Amino acid sequence: MAFAELLDQVGGFGRFQILQNLALFIPLVILAAYHLVENFAAAVPDHRCRVHILDNTTFPVNTTGVSPSLSTLQRVYIPLGPDQRPETCRRFLHPQWQLLHLNETDLNASQLDTEPCLDGWVYDQGLFASTIVTEWDMVCDWQFLKPMAQSIYMAGIMTGAIICGPISDRFGRRLVLSWCYLQIAISGTCCAFVPNFSLYCCLRFLSAFAVAGIMMNTGTLLMEWTKTQARARMMTMNALGFSFGQVLLAGIAYAIRDWCILQLAVSLPFFLFFLSSWWLAESARWLIITGKMDRGLHELKKVARMNGKKEIRDTLTIETVTATMREELTASETQRHSMADLFRTPELCKRFCCMLSVWYAFGFTFYGLALDLQSLGSDVFLLQALIGAIDMPNKMGAFFAMNRLGRRLTQAGSLILAGLCILANTMVPPELQTLRITLAVLGIGFVGSAFTCLVVYCSELFPTVLRMTAVGGGQMTARLGSTLGPLVRLLGQFNPLLPLIIYGAVPVISGLASLFLPETLNLPLPDTIQDVKSQSPGVKGAEQGESAVKLTKL
Repeated sequence: MAFAELLDQVGGFGRFQILQNLALFIPLVILAAYHLVENFAAAVPDHRCRVHILDNTTFPVNTTGVSPSLSTLQRVYIPLGPDQRPETCRRFLHPQWQLLHLNETDLNASQLDTEPCLDGWVYDQGLFASTIVTEWDMVCDWQFLKPMAQSIYMAGIMTGAIICGPISDRFGRRLVLSWCYLQIAISGTCCAFVPNFSLYCCLRFLSAFAVAGIMMNTGTLLMEWTKTQARARMMTMNALGFSFGQVLLAGIAYAIRDWCILQLAVSLPFFLFFLSSWWLAESARWLIITGKMDRGLHELKKVARMNGKKEIRDTLTIETVTATMREELTASETQRHSMADLFRTPELCKRFCCMLSVWYAFGFTFYGLALDLQSLGSDVFLLQALIGAIDMPNKMGAFFAMNRLGRRLTQAGSLILAGLCILANTMVPPELQTLRITLAVLGIGFVGSAFTCLVVYCSELFPTVLRMTAVGGGQMTARLGSTLGPLVRLLGQFNPLLPLIIYGAVPVISGLASLFLPETLNLPLPDTIQDVKSQSPGVKGAEQGESAVKLTKL
Protein backbone atom coordinates (compact mmCIF):
# COMPACT_ATOMS: atom_id res chain seq x y z
CA MET A 1 0.00 0.00 0.00
CA ALA A 2 3.09 2.25 -0.20
CA PHE A 3 2.07 3.48 -3.66
CA ALA A 4 -0.45 5.75 -1.92
CA GLU A 5 2.51 7.80 -0.67
CA LEU A 6 3.85 8.24 -4.20
CA LEU A 7 0.39 9.15 -5.48
CA ASP A 8 -0.01 11.81 -2.78
CA GLN A 9 3.30 13.34 -3.86
CA VAL A 10 2.42 13.61 -7.59
CA GLY A 11 -1.24 14.47 -6.92
CA GLY A 12 -4.01 11.99 -6.19
CA PHE A 13 -6.86 14.19 -7.37
CA GLY A 14 -5.87 17.03 -9.67
CA ARG A 15 -5.98 18.16 -13.27
CA PHE A 16 -4.71 14.82 -14.55
CA GLN A 17 -7.43 12.79 -12.78
CA ILE A 18 -10.17 15.16 -14.00
CA LEU A 19 -8.99 14.99 -17.63
CA GLN A 20 -8.55 11.23 -17.38
CA ASN A 21 -12.07 10.82 -16.02
CA LEU A 22 -13.47 12.91 -18.87
CA ALA A 23 -11.51 10.89 -21.44
CA LEU A 24 -12.93 7.65 -20.00
CA PHE A 25 -16.42 9.03 -19.28
CA ILE A 26 -17.41 9.84 -22.88
CA PRO A 27 -16.68 6.31 -24.20
CA LEU A 28 -18.74 4.86 -21.36
CA VAL A 29 -21.75 6.97 -22.40
CA ILE A 30 -21.61 5.52 -25.93
CA LEU A 31 -20.80 2.06 -24.54
CA ALA A 32 -24.01 2.07 -22.48
CA ALA A 33 -25.98 2.95 -25.62
CA TYR A 34 -24.22 0.17 -27.54
CA HIS A 35 -24.75 -2.28 -24.71
CA LEU A 36 -28.55 -1.83 -24.67
CA VAL A 37 -29.09 -1.06 -28.35
CA GLU A 38 -31.03 -4.30 -28.91
CA ASN A 39 -33.91 -2.86 -26.89
CA PHE A 40 -34.62 -1.04 -30.16
CA ALA A 41 -32.59 -2.84 -32.83
CA ALA A 42 -34.29 -6.12 -31.84
CA ALA A 43 -37.74 -4.72 -31.06
CA VAL A 44 -40.69 -6.89 -32.16
CA PRO A 45 -43.24 -4.79 -34.09
CA ASP A 46 -46.87 -5.79 -34.63
CA HIS A 47 -47.11 -8.33 -37.44
CA ARG A 48 -49.42 -10.74 -39.25
CA CYS A 49 -49.19 -13.33 -42.01
CA ARG A 50 -48.53 -12.11 -45.51
CA VAL A 51 -51.29 -12.77 -48.04
CA HIS A 52 -50.42 -12.07 -51.67
CA ILE A 53 -53.91 -10.85 -52.57
CA LEU A 54 -53.85 -8.32 -49.74
CA ASP A 55 -50.22 -7.27 -49.67
CA ASN A 56 -47.96 -5.74 -52.27
CA THR A 57 -44.41 -6.99 -51.64
CA THR A 58 -43.11 -3.42 -52.03
CA PHE A 59 -45.72 -1.83 -49.76
CA PRO A 60 -45.96 -3.36 -46.24
CA VAL A 61 -49.33 -2.66 -44.70
CA ASN A 62 -49.63 -1.06 -41.26
CA THR A 63 -51.51 -3.62 -39.20
CA THR A 64 -52.95 -1.01 -36.84
CA GLY A 65 -53.75 1.79 -39.26
CA VAL A 66 -55.12 0.18 -42.45
CA SER A 67 -57.98 1.66 -44.42
CA PRO A 68 -61.49 0.41 -43.55
CA SER A 69 -61.90 -1.47 -46.81
CA LEU A 70 -58.62 -3.29 -46.45
CA SER A 71 -59.33 -3.95 -42.77
CA THR A 72 -62.63 -5.54 -43.70
CA LEU A 73 -61.08 -7.61 -46.46
CA GLN A 74 -58.34 -8.70 -44.05
CA ARG A 75 -60.95 -10.62 -42.00
CA VAL A 76 -61.38 -12.98 -44.93
CA TYR A 77 -57.78 -14.17 -44.73
CA ILE A 78 -56.54 -13.46 -41.17
CA PRO A 79 -58.33 -14.78 -38.05
CA LEU A 80 -58.72 -12.53 -35.04
CA GLY A 81 -57.10 -13.33 -31.71
CA PRO A 82 -58.65 -13.10 -28.23
CA ASP A 83 -57.84 -9.36 -28.15
CA GLN A 84 -59.72 -8.87 -31.46
CA ARG A 85 -56.48 -8.06 -33.25
CA PRO A 86 -55.18 -10.03 -36.27
CA GLU A 87 -53.41 -13.27 -35.35
CA THR A 88 -49.66 -12.93 -35.61
CA CYS A 89 -48.74 -16.48 -36.60
CA ARG A 90 -51.76 -18.04 -38.34
CA ARG A 91 -53.92 -17.39 -41.42
CA PHE A 92 -57.03 -19.09 -42.83
CA LEU A 93 -56.38 -22.12 -44.97
CA HIS A 94 -59.02 -20.85 -47.45
CA PRO A 95 -60.62 -17.40 -47.84
CA GLN A 96 -63.63 -17.08 -45.54
CA TRP A 97 -65.93 -14.69 -47.41
CA GLN A 98 -68.82 -15.40 -45.10
CA LEU A 99 -67.01 -13.48 -42.35
CA LEU A 100 -67.75 -10.25 -44.19
CA HIS A 101 -71.30 -10.47 -42.87
CA LEU A 102 -71.62 -8.44 -39.73
CA ASN A 103 -73.78 -11.03 -37.98
CA GLU A 104 -71.08 -13.74 -38.24
CA THR A 105 -70.02 -14.85 -34.76
CA ASP A 106 -66.43 -15.07 -33.54
CA LEU A 107 -67.10 -18.64 -32.38
CA ASN A 108 -67.64 -19.87 -35.93
CA ALA A 109 -64.53 -18.04 -37.07
CA SER A 110 -62.43 -19.69 -34.38
CA GLN A 111 -63.44 -23.14 -35.60
CA LEU A 112 -62.22 -22.57 -39.17
CA ASP A 113 -59.07 -24.26 -40.46
CA THR A 114 -55.86 -22.22 -40.31
CA GLU A 115 -52.23 -22.68 -41.34
CA PRO A 116 -48.85 -21.10 -40.45
CA CYS A 117 -47.53 -18.04 -42.27
CA LEU A 118 -46.08 -19.85 -45.29
CA ASP A 119 -45.39 -16.67 -47.28
CA GLY A 120 -43.76 -14.61 -44.52
CA TRP A 121 -45.09 -11.71 -42.48
CA VAL A 122 -46.19 -8.12 -42.84
CA TYR A 123 -44.77 -5.80 -40.16
CA ASP A 124 -46.10 -2.58 -38.74
CA GLN A 125 -43.59 0.12 -39.68
CA GLY A 126 -45.29 2.85 -37.67
CA LEU A 127 -42.81 2.58 -34.76
CA PHE A 128 -39.70 1.03 -36.32
CA ALA A 129 -38.71 1.17 -39.98
CA SER A 130 -36.73 -2.04 -39.55
CA THR A 131 -35.23 -4.22 -36.82
CA ILE A 132 -33.27 -7.46 -36.86
CA VAL A 133 -36.59 -9.15 -36.13
CA THR A 134 -38.10 -7.89 -39.39
CA GLU A 135 -34.81 -8.41 -41.22
CA TRP A 136 -34.68 -12.14 -40.55
CA ASP A 137 -38.33 -12.88 -39.59
CA MET A 138 -37.56 -13.73 -35.97
CA VAL A 139 -41.20 -14.23 -34.99
CA CYS A 140 -43.62 -17.10 -34.31
CA ASP A 141 -41.70 -20.40 -34.61
CA TRP A 142 -38.45 -18.41 -34.91
CA GLN A 143 -39.00 -16.05 -31.99
CA PHE A 144 -36.39 -17.94 -29.95
CA LEU A 145 -33.70 -16.34 -32.15
CA LYS A 146 -33.99 -13.01 -30.32
CA PRO A 147 -33.17 -14.36 -26.81
CA MET A 148 -30.55 -16.56 -28.47
CA ALA A 149 -28.84 -13.46 -29.89
CA GLN A 150 -28.96 -11.81 -26.45
CA SER A 151 -27.53 -14.93 -24.79
CA ILE A 152 -24.69 -15.10 -27.33
CA TYR A 153 -23.91 -11.45 -26.65
CA MET A 154 -23.85 -12.06 -22.89
CA ALA A 155 -21.68 -15.14 -23.42
CA GLY A 156 -19.25 -12.87 -25.27
CA ILE A 157 -19.06 -10.52 -22.28
CA MET A 158 -18.56 -13.49 -19.96
CA THR A 159 -15.72 -14.79 -22.16
CA GLY A 160 -14.20 -11.33 -22.30
CA ALA A 161 -14.32 -11.05 -18.52
CA ILE A 162 -12.54 -14.38 -18.15
CA ILE A 163 -9.77 -13.49 -20.61
CA CYS A 164 -9.38 -9.71 -20.28
CA GLY A 165 -8.81 -9.79 -16.49
CA PRO A 166 -5.65 -11.94 -16.47
CA ILE A 167 -4.42 -10.35 -19.73
CA SER A 168 -4.75 -6.87 -18.19
CA ASP A 169 -2.85 -7.99 -15.11
CA ARG A 170 -0.09 -9.26 -17.39
CA PHE A 171 0.10 -6.75 -20.26
CA GLY A 172 -1.38 -3.59 -18.76
CA ARG A 173 -4.66 -1.77 -18.44
CA ARG A 174 -4.27 0.83 -21.19
CA LEU A 175 -3.07 -1.58 -23.88
CA VAL A 176 -6.06 -3.89 -23.41
CA LEU A 177 -8.43 -0.90 -23.24
CA SER A 178 -7.16 0.51 -26.56
CA TRP A 179 -7.45 -2.86 -28.25
CA CYS A 180 -11.02 -3.26 -26.99
CA TYR A 181 -11.98 0.16 -28.38
CA LEU A 182 -10.72 -0.91 -31.80
CA GLN A 183 -12.38 -4.33 -31.62
CA ILE A 184 -15.80 -2.96 -30.77
CA ALA A 185 -15.46 -0.29 -33.48
CA ILE A 186 -14.72 -2.84 -36.20
CA SER A 187 -17.10 -5.61 -35.13
CA GLY A 188 -19.93 -3.19 -34.27
CA THR A 189 -19.66 -1.42 -37.62
CA CYS A 190 -19.60 -4.69 -39.53
CA CYS A 191 -22.79 -5.77 -37.70
CA ALA A 192 -24.74 -3.17 -39.68
CA PHE A 193 -23.84 -4.79 -43.01
CA VAL A 194 -24.10 -8.51 -42.30
CA PRO A 195 -26.16 -10.62 -44.75
CA ASN A 196 -27.39 -13.24 -42.27
CA PHE A 197 -28.25 -13.84 -38.64
CA SER A 198 -25.37 -16.24 -37.92
CA LEU A 199 -22.72 -13.71 -38.91
CA TYR A 200 -24.55 -11.04 -36.92
CA CYS A 201 -24.32 -13.20 -33.77
CA CYS A 202 -20.61 -13.86 -34.34
CA LEU A 203 -19.83 -10.15 -34.62
CA ARG A 204 -21.97 -9.33 -31.60
CA PHE A 205 -20.01 -11.94 -29.65
CA LEU A 206 -16.72 -10.26 -30.61
CA SER A 207 -18.02 -6.80 -29.71
CA ALA A 208 -19.33 -8.13 -26.37
CA PHE A 209 -15.85 -9.49 -25.64
CA ALA A 210 -14.55 -5.94 -26.05
CA VAL A 211 -17.36 -4.46 -23.93
CA ALA A 212 -16.16 -6.51 -20.96
CA GLY A 213 -12.58 -5.32 -21.42
CA ILE A 214 -13.63 -1.67 -21.60
CA MET A 215 -15.80 -1.80 -18.47
CA MET A 216 -13.14 -3.59 -16.43
CA ASN A 217 -10.10 -1.54 -17.44
CA THR A 218 -11.86 1.82 -17.30
CA GLY A 219 -12.77 1.35 -13.65
CA THR A 220 -9.38 -0.06 -12.71
CA LEU A 221 -7.43 2.79 -14.35
CA LEU A 222 -9.53 5.32 -12.46
CA MET A 223 -9.15 3.52 -9.15
CA GLU A 224 -5.40 3.05 -9.42
CA TRP A 225 -4.74 6.70 -10.28
CA THR A 226 -6.99 8.28 -7.62
CA LYS A 227 -6.26 8.89 -3.95
CA THR A 228 -8.24 7.07 -1.29
CA GLN A 229 -10.53 9.96 -0.31
CA ALA A 230 -11.63 10.68 -3.92
CA ARG A 231 -12.13 7.14 -5.23
CA ALA A 232 -15.88 6.98 -4.55
CA ARG A 233 -16.41 10.42 -6.12
CA MET A 234 -14.47 9.47 -9.24
CA MET A 235 -16.18 6.10 -9.68
CA THR A 236 -19.63 7.61 -9.14
CA MET A 237 -18.96 10.13 -11.91
CA ASN A 238 -17.76 7.27 -14.03
CA ALA A 239 -20.88 5.17 -13.29
CA LEU A 240 -23.10 8.10 -14.26
CA GLY A 241 -21.81 7.56 -17.79
CA PHE A 242 -24.06 4.50 -18.03
CA SER A 243 -27.05 6.58 -16.92
CA PHE A 244 -26.41 9.30 -19.48
CA GLY A 245 -25.86 6.59 -22.08
CA GLN A 246 -29.30 5.09 -21.45
CA VAL A 247 -31.00 8.47 -21.85
CA LEU A 248 -28.91 9.18 -24.96
CA LEU A 249 -29.89 5.82 -26.42
CA ALA A 250 -33.58 6.68 -26.06
CA GLY A 251 -33.01 9.91 -27.98
CA ILE A 252 -30.90 8.33 -30.72
CA ALA A 253 -33.33 5.43 -31.17
CA TYR A 254 -36.27 7.84 -31.31
CA ALA A 255 -34.54 9.78 -34.11
CA ILE A 256 -33.20 6.70 -35.96
CA ARG A 257 -35.79 3.98 -36.53
CA ASP A 258 -33.66 1.83 -38.87
CA TRP A 259 -31.56 -0.75 -37.00
CA CYS A 260 -28.61 -0.63 -39.42
CA ILE A 261 -28.15 3.14 -39.08
CA LEU A 262 -28.71 2.91 -35.32
CA GLN A 263 -26.01 0.25 -35.09
CA LEU A 264 -23.58 2.49 -36.97
CA ALA A 265 -24.44 5.47 -34.76
CA VAL A 266 -23.34 3.63 -31.60
CA SER A 267 -20.31 1.89 -33.18
CA LEU A 268 -18.40 4.46 -35.27
CA PRO A 269 -17.43 6.72 -32.30
CA PHE A 270 -15.19 3.95 -30.96
CA PHE A 271 -12.71 4.59 -33.78
CA LEU A 272 -12.17 8.05 -32.27
CA PHE A 273 -11.92 6.59 -28.77
CA PHE A 274 -9.24 4.17 -29.99
CA LEU A 275 -7.13 7.05 -31.31
CA SER A 276 -7.60 9.19 -28.20
CA SER A 277 -6.83 6.30 -25.82
CA TRP A 278 -3.10 6.52 -26.58
CA TRP A 279 -3.04 9.76 -24.60
CA LEU A 280 -4.09 7.88 -21.46
CA ALA A 281 -1.44 7.06 -18.87
CA GLU A 282 -0.81 3.44 -18.01
CA SER A 283 -1.30 2.55 -14.36
CA ALA A 284 1.98 3.40 -12.62
CA ARG A 285 0.90 1.20 -9.72
CA TRP A 286 0.74 -1.80 -12.07
CA LEU A 287 3.97 -0.85 -13.88
CA ILE A 288 5.98 -0.64 -10.66
CA ILE A 289 4.52 -3.82 -9.13
CA THR A 290 5.32 -5.78 -12.33
CA GLY A 291 8.93 -4.52 -12.43
CA LYS A 292 8.61 -1.92 -15.24
CA MET A 293 10.24 0.73 -13.10
CA ASP A 294 11.36 3.12 -15.87
CA ARG A 295 7.90 3.34 -17.42
CA GLY A 296 6.30 3.67 -14.01
CA LEU A 297 8.60 6.57 -13.14
CA HIS A 298 7.83 8.22 -16.49
CA GLU A 299 4.10 8.04 -15.87
CA LEU A 300 4.47 9.41 -12.34
CA LYS A 301 6.47 12.37 -13.63
CA LYS A 302 3.91 13.05 -16.32
CA VAL A 303 1.13 13.11 -13.72
CA ALA A 304 3.20 15.35 -11.42
CA ARG A 305 3.72 17.82 -14.30
CA MET A 306 0.00 17.90 -15.18
CA ASN A 307 -0.97 18.37 -11.52
CA GLY A 308 1.48 21.26 -11.09
CA LYS A 309 3.93 19.34 -8.87
CA LYS A 310 7.09 20.46 -10.69
CA GLU A 311 9.38 20.11 -7.68
CA ILE A 312 8.27 16.51 -7.19
CA ARG A 313 8.75 15.79 -10.90
CA ASP A 314 12.36 16.98 -10.73
CA THR A 315 13.26 15.13 -7.53
CA LEU A 316 11.45 11.84 -8.18
CA THR A 317 13.94 9.08 -9.05
CA ILE A 318 14.00 5.32 -9.44
CA GLU A 319 15.82 5.08 -6.13
CA THR A 320 13.01 6.98 -4.39
CA VAL A 321 10.34 4.79 -5.94
CA THR A 322 12.26 1.61 -5.11
CA ALA A 323 12.78 2.64 -1.52
CA THR A 324 9.09 3.48 -1.09
CA MET A 325 7.84 0.27 -2.71
CA ARG A 326 10.53 -2.09 -1.38
CA GLU A 327 8.21 -4.52 0.41
CA GLU A 328 5.71 -4.68 -2.47
CA LEU A 329 8.47 -5.23 -5.04
CA THR A 330 9.99 -8.01 -2.97
CA ALA A 331 6.63 -9.76 -2.64
CA SER A 332 5.90 -9.47 -6.37
CA GLU A 333 9.31 -10.83 -7.37
CA THR A 334 9.09 -13.92 -5.19
CA GLN A 335 5.83 -15.32 -6.61
CA ARG A 336 3.59 -15.31 -9.66
CA HIS A 337 -0.12 -14.86 -9.11
CA SER A 338 -3.19 -16.50 -10.65
CA MET A 339 -6.89 -16.87 -9.87
CA ALA A 340 -6.03 -19.83 -7.63
CA ASP A 341 -4.49 -17.34 -5.16
CA LEU A 342 -7.96 -15.92 -4.57
CA PHE A 343 -8.92 -19.23 -2.94
CA ARG A 344 -5.68 -20.07 -1.09
CA THR A 345 -5.93 -17.24 1.43
CA PRO A 346 -9.04 -17.56 3.65
CA GLU A 347 -9.65 -13.82 3.76
CA LEU A 348 -9.37 -13.45 -0.02
CA CYS A 349 -11.57 -16.51 -0.54
CA LYS A 350 -14.32 -15.07 1.66
CA ARG A 351 -14.17 -11.72 -0.13
CA PHE A 352 -14.15 -13.29 -3.58
CA CYS A 353 -17.08 -15.64 -2.91
CA CYS A 354 -19.23 -12.87 -1.40
CA MET A 355 -18.45 -10.53 -4.28
CA LEU A 356 -19.29 -13.24 -6.82
CA SER A 357 -22.80 -13.42 -5.35
CA VAL A 358 -23.14 -9.64 -5.63
CA TRP A 359 -21.91 -9.60 -9.25
CA TYR A 360 -24.33 -12.41 -10.09
CA ALA A 361 -27.28 -10.59 -8.52
CA PHE A 362 -26.50 -7.45 -10.51
CA GLY A 363 -26.29 -9.23 -13.87
CA PHE A 364 -29.24 -11.51 -13.21
CA THR A 365 -31.66 -8.82 -12.05
CA PHE A 366 -30.65 -5.88 -14.22
CA TYR A 367 -30.54 -7.68 -17.55
CA GLY A 368 -33.54 -9.84 -16.71
CA LEU A 369 -35.62 -6.65 -16.51
CA ALA A 370 -33.79 -4.04 -18.62
CA LEU A 371 -33.54 -6.14 -21.79
CA ASP A 372 -37.31 -6.67 -21.96
CA LEU A 373 -38.68 -3.13 -21.89
CA GLN A 374 -41.52 -4.03 -24.25
CA SER A 375 -43.02 -6.20 -21.50
CA LEU A 376 -43.17 -3.16 -19.16
CA GLY A 377 -45.10 -0.86 -21.49
CA SER A 378 -45.75 0.22 -25.05
CA ASP A 379 -43.57 3.37 -25.12
CA VAL A 380 -40.09 1.82 -25.02
CA PHE A 381 -38.43 5.19 -25.75
CA LEU A 382 -39.95 6.78 -22.65
CA LEU A 383 -39.17 3.74 -20.51
CA GLN A 384 -35.52 3.75 -21.60
CA ALA A 385 -35.23 7.46 -20.78
CA LEU A 386 -36.95 6.97 -17.41
CA ILE A 387 -34.61 4.17 -16.40
CA GLY A 388 -31.60 6.33 -17.24
CA ALA A 389 -33.08 9.37 -15.49
CA ILE A 390 -33.92 7.54 -12.26
CA ASP A 391 -30.47 5.96 -12.34
CA MET A 392 -28.75 9.33 -11.88
CA PRO A 393 -30.15 10.35 -8.46
CA ASN A 394 -29.85 6.74 -7.29
CA LYS A 395 -26.15 6.68 -8.11
CA MET A 396 -25.59 10.06 -6.50
CA GLY A 397 -27.37 8.73 -3.43
CA ALA A 398 -25.08 5.70 -3.49
CA PHE A 399 -22.07 8.04 -3.55
CA PHE A 400 -23.16 9.93 -0.43
CA ALA A 401 -24.11 6.68 1.28
CA MET A 402 -20.70 5.16 0.54
CA ASN A 403 -18.96 8.10 2.20
CA ARG A 404 -21.34 8.32 5.17
CA LEU A 405 -22.48 4.76 5.84
CA GLY A 406 -19.55 2.94 4.28
CA ARG A 407 -19.23 0.55 1.36
CA ARG A 408 -20.64 -2.54 3.04
CA LEU A 409 -23.96 -1.08 4.22
CA THR A 410 -24.46 0.78 0.92
CA GLN A 411 -23.88 -2.39 -1.06
CA ALA A 412 -26.25 -4.43 1.07
CA GLY A 413 -28.91 -1.73 1.28
CA SER A 414 -29.00 -1.09 -2.49
CA LEU A 415 -29.47 -4.76 -3.30
CA ILE A 416 -32.10 -5.34 -0.62
CA LEU A 417 -34.11 -2.25 -1.66
CA ALA A 418 -33.95 -3.35 -5.31
CA GLY A 419 -35.27 -6.78 -4.38
CA LEU A 420 -38.06 -5.36 -2.21
CA CYS A 421 -39.27 -3.04 -5.02
CA ILE A 422 -39.44 -5.98 -7.41
CA LEU A 423 -41.16 -8.23 -4.87
CA ALA A 424 -43.69 -5.46 -4.15
CA ASN A 425 -44.80 -5.72 -7.78
CA THR A 426 -46.13 -9.21 -7.10
CA MET A 427 -48.85 -7.62 -4.93
CA VAL A 428 -49.87 -4.90 -7.42
CA PRO A 429 -52.81 -5.82 -9.67
CA PRO A 430 -52.15 -5.72 -13.46
CA GLU A 431 -54.62 -2.86 -14.04
CA LEU A 432 -52.42 -0.48 -11.99
CA GLN A 433 -49.93 -0.23 -14.83
CA THR A 434 -48.41 3.09 -13.73
CA LEU A 435 -47.58 1.77 -10.26
CA ARG A 436 -46.11 -1.42 -11.73
CA ILE A 437 -43.87 0.57 -14.06
CA THR A 438 -42.82 2.87 -11.20
CA LEU A 439 -41.80 -0.05 -8.97
CA ALA A 440 -39.97 -1.76 -11.84
CA VAL A 441 -38.05 1.43 -12.72
CA LEU A 442 -37.17 1.98 -9.04
CA GLY A 443 -36.00 -1.62 -8.76
CA ILE A 444 -33.72 -1.23 -11.78
CA GLY A 445 -32.53 2.11 -10.36
CA PHE A 446 -31.50 0.55 -7.04
CA VAL A 447 -29.65 -2.16 -8.99
CA GLY A 448 -27.77 0.71 -10.65
CA SER A 449 -26.92 2.06 -7.19
CA ALA A 450 -25.61 -1.37 -6.23
CA PHE A 451 -23.41 -1.37 -9.33
CA THR A 452 -21.99 2.07 -8.44
CA CYS A 453 -20.90 0.74 -5.06
CA LEU A 454 -19.83 -2.57 -6.55
CA VAL A 455 -17.16 -1.15 -8.87
CA VAL A 456 -15.64 0.81 -5.98
CA TYR A 457 -15.95 -1.87 -3.35
CA CYS A 458 -14.63 -4.71 -5.49
CA SER A 459 -11.47 -2.77 -6.43
CA GLU A 460 -10.82 -1.88 -2.79
CA LEU A 461 -11.16 -5.46 -1.56
CA PHE A 462 -8.44 -7.04 -3.73
CA PRO A 463 -4.68 -6.35 -4.12
CA THR A 464 -3.13 -4.81 -7.23
CA VAL A 465 -1.49 -8.10 -8.24
CA LEU A 466 -4.92 -9.79 -8.40
CA ARG A 467 -7.32 -6.86 -8.84
CA MET A 468 -8.12 -7.36 -12.53
CA THR A 469 -8.30 -11.12 -12.07
CA ALA A 470 -10.87 -10.68 -9.29
CA VAL A 471 -12.83 -8.11 -11.28
CA GLY A 472 -12.70 -10.44 -14.29
CA GLY A 473 -14.11 -13.29 -12.20
CA GLY A 474 -16.87 -10.99 -10.96
CA GLN A 475 -17.68 -9.82 -14.48
CA MET A 476 -17.82 -13.45 -15.61
CA THR A 477 -20.31 -14.25 -12.85
CA ALA A 478 -22.37 -11.16 -13.71
CA ARG A 479 -22.58 -12.29 -17.32
CA LEU A 480 -23.60 -15.75 -16.23
CA GLY A 481 -26.44 -14.07 -14.34
CA SER A 482 -27.28 -11.86 -17.33
CA THR A 483 -27.46 -14.95 -19.53
CA LEU A 484 -29.79 -16.80 -17.16
CA GLY A 485 -31.84 -13.76 -16.16
CA PRO A 486 -33.87 -13.42 -19.39
CA LEU A 487 -34.59 -17.16 -19.39
CA VAL A 488 -36.44 -16.85 -16.08
CA ARG A 489 -39.21 -15.03 -17.95
CA LEU A 490 -40.13 -18.36 -19.53
CA LEU A 491 -41.35 -19.51 -16.09
CA GLY A 492 -44.19 -17.02 -16.41
CA GLN A 493 -46.17 -19.55 -18.42
CA PHE A 494 -46.52 -21.65 -15.24
CA ASN A 495 -47.12 -18.75 -12.86
CA PRO A 496 -47.03 -15.06 -13.91
CA LEU A 497 -45.62 -14.04 -10.50
CA LEU A 498 -42.78 -16.57 -10.45
CA PRO A 499 -40.26 -14.49 -12.51
CA LEU A 500 -40.79 -11.44 -10.29
CA ILE A 501 -40.37 -13.50 -7.13
CA ILE A 502 -37.05 -14.86 -8.39
CA TYR A 503 -35.85 -11.47 -9.66
CA GLY A 504 -36.62 -9.99 -6.24
CA ALA A 505 -35.28 -12.79 -4.07
CA VAL A 506 -31.82 -13.00 -5.68
CA PRO A 507 -30.69 -9.42 -4.85
CA VAL A 508 -32.10 -9.68 -1.31
CA ILE A 509 -30.07 -12.85 -0.63
CA SER A 510 -26.91 -11.34 -2.17
CA GLY A 511 -27.40 -8.16 -0.17
CA LEU A 512 -27.46 -10.16 3.04
CA ALA A 513 -24.32 -12.06 1.94
CA SER A 514 -22.43 -8.79 1.38
CA LEU A 515 -22.80 -7.98 5.09
CA PHE A 516 -20.05 -10.54 5.74
CA LEU A 517 -17.51 -8.40 3.84
CA PRO A 518 -15.10 -6.04 5.65
CA GLU A 519 -15.48 -2.26 5.46
CA THR A 520 -12.94 -0.45 3.22
CA LEU A 521 -13.98 3.18 3.71
CA ASN A 522 -10.88 5.48 3.80
CA LEU A 523 -8.49 2.52 3.57
CA PRO A 524 -5.68 2.66 0.93
CA LEU A 525 -5.79 0.19 -1.95
CA PRO A 526 -3.92 -3.03 -1.06
CA ASP A 527 -1.04 -3.87 -3.42
CA THR A 528 -0.12 -7.37 -2.25
CA ILE A 529 -1.77 -10.37 -0.61
CA GLN A 530 0.08 -9.49 2.58
CA ASP A 531 -1.67 -6.11 2.59
CA VAL A 532 -5.02 -7.90 2.52
CA LYS A 533 -3.95 -10.16 5.37
CA SER A 534 -2.96 -7.13 7.42
CA GLN A 535 -6.46 -5.69 6.90
CA SER A 536 -8.07 -8.87 8.25
CA PRO A 537 -9.67 -8.36 11.68
CA GLY A 538 -8.11 -11.58 12.93
CA VAL A 539 -4.64 -10.51 11.89
CA LYS A 540 -5.09 -7.09 13.40
CA GLY A 541 -6.25 -8.66 16.65
CA ALA A 542 -3.26 -10.99 16.70
CA GLU A 543 -0.90 -8.09 16.03
CA GLN A 544 -2.47 -6.10 18.84
CA GLY A 545 -2.17 -9.13 21.12
CA GLU A 546 1.49 -9.53 20.29
CA SER A 547 2.07 -5.86 21.02
CA ALA A 548 0.34 -6.21 24.38
CA VAL A 549 2.50 -9.22 25.29
CA LYS A 550 5.65 -7.29 24.39
CA LEU A 551 4.56 -4.33 26.50
CA THR A 552 3.81 -6.66 29.44
CA LYS A 553 7.24 -8.22 29.18
CA LEU A 554 8.82 -4.79 29.14
